[in-house]
Parts: sequence; structure tokens; C-alpha cells
Amino acid sequence: MDESQGLAEQFEQSRGRLRAVAFRMLGSLNETDDAVQEAWLRLNRSDASEIENLGGWLTTVVARVCLDILRSRASRREESLDTAGQAEPAIPAKHGVDPEQEALMADAVGIALLVVLDRLNPAERLAFVLHDLFDLSFDEIASMLDRTPESARQLASRARRRVRGTAVPPDAHPARQREMVQSFLAALRSGDLPALLAVLDPDVVVRADAVAAVGGTQREVRGARDWAPEAIRAARGARFAHLAMVDGAVGLIVAPKGRLFRVLHFSFIGDKIAAIEVVGDRDRMRAMEIALLYES
Repeated sequence: MDESQGLAEQFEQSRGRLRAVAFRMLGSLNETDDAVQEAWLRLNRSDASEIENLGGWLTTVVARVCLDILRSRASRREESLDTAGQAEPAIPAKHGVDPEQEALMADAVGIALLVVLDRLNPAERLAFVLHDLFDLSFDEIASMLDRTPESARQLASRARRRVRGTAVPPDAHPARQREMVQSFLAALRSGDLPALLAVLDPDVVVRADAVAAVGGTQREVRGARDWAPEAIRAARGARFAHLAMVDGAVGLIVAPKGRLFRVLHFSFIGDKIAAIEVVGDRDRMRAMEIALLYES
């Protein structure tokens, strides 16, 4: 066995852990595989004989690559897009990821966890994921972040408080609100216009912020009969929607791949939905109190 083959086999033994770390950091299989691929390329450019702990070295590289990706997302203030056109690695990697496969992996990690992690800043996310989920020491994490171990500990503690603070609350919210939102979501998913109209106040007001109002979508629409048919036609994202508590009321979040994309905040009058606010601005979404509910 030559040296390169032996190195490839050692890398393959670490691949599963590296992908697990990267997916919890990034929430995207394409980006996950890109990060793991970059670790392989960097390993090939390094003198492996000088690496004492290959597994730890690879985890550090993947974590730093993920941190760069997260910081790039934050600087753009937009959802990351699937990357393409990267050079093929010398070691096989999975590209052209099936959305269903990605959804299954997100489910395995936990949609709720991914949604909450997406609301942490990059440094908090790295510290929490690596310490609380993968048992890395704060000394190791500090070296990745170029901070002191105490600073890394504080980042993880702050992230932990935010994660626990958005835990799913007990089912003590008005049952009728929940029923209306469930009926609203079911009607969108099934394309049932009469059922959607039945849950909306005839004079419902639907407002979208500048980010959510894309592709010619109107910023404000009044009247159920004017809005509902278009909502049915544009309901592709309904399969990614989940019931959630949004600032104390039952609402919806749209979270493909576990990353917060849209928030729907509802106002109710009697047994009808009277107003819907569609929020896409990431700063506004991060400021909201959101806790995932589970559909009954």
C-alpha cells in the first residue's frame, strides 16, 4: 500500500464524523460535502507525517472551513445557495444531492435544532456544536476561533441559553389558534381553495416585507378572495412549513434544510385569521421569539 492510499483510507475512516460536524454547522449537504472535500484537499497539500492526531486535525480544518462559510452567509445577509462547479476531489464525494436525502438528514439531526442553530452567530454556533454535540474541549475550540478558552466557554454558554430558551413550550396556547393555522397549512399543501377561504376573514390583510415580496409579489393584499388563489398557486414552500410559536402566537416558519427562510405571523379575530405578516428579513427573524410546535 503506498502512502497516498494509506492516507485516503485514514481519511475515509474520519469522513462520517467530519460530515456530521459540518452538517450541524451548515445545515446543507452540498456545503457539507464541499467542506469535507476541502479538508481532503488541504490534507493532500500538507505533510501528513507531521500531523500527530489526524482526526483532530481534520476536525479543526472542517470547523474552520464551516466558520468561513457561516461568516460569508452573515456578511451577505442572505441564505446561502448550493455551490457548484468545484473541482472533483481525488477521493469520492457526493454531489448533486437529492433534496429528499437532505430532508431526511435534516430530520435525523432535528429540524428544531437546525432552526435554532441558524439563529446563532457563527462563533456561537461553532462553540456550541463542537463542545455540546461533539465533546471538543474549549482549548481546541479556542484555537479555531483565535480566542481564549474562557471566551470559547462563554460563547458556548450563551448559545446554550439561546437554544434552551427556544425550547418547545407546553401546549397551553389557545387551541383554536392552533387549529386555524393547521387548517391554513393543510389547505395550502393540498391546494384546497374553499378550505383556505373558510379559515380566512373575508377582509384579511396580508403584508410581506421587502425580502419576502420577491418575483413581483405584492407588499400588501386585502381580501381573502383576492389573496387566496395566488397563495395556492405559490404554495411550493408549504411542504417546508412548520407550526411554531412566533412572538407568543401560533404561526408558521418555512425552514428548508432547517434554515429559517420565512416567518408567517398571524393575527386572529374570533374564529378567523384576520391578518398575516410574511417576514423574510433575517435581522427581523433573528429578533423574533420562535419555538417549534408539532402538528397533531
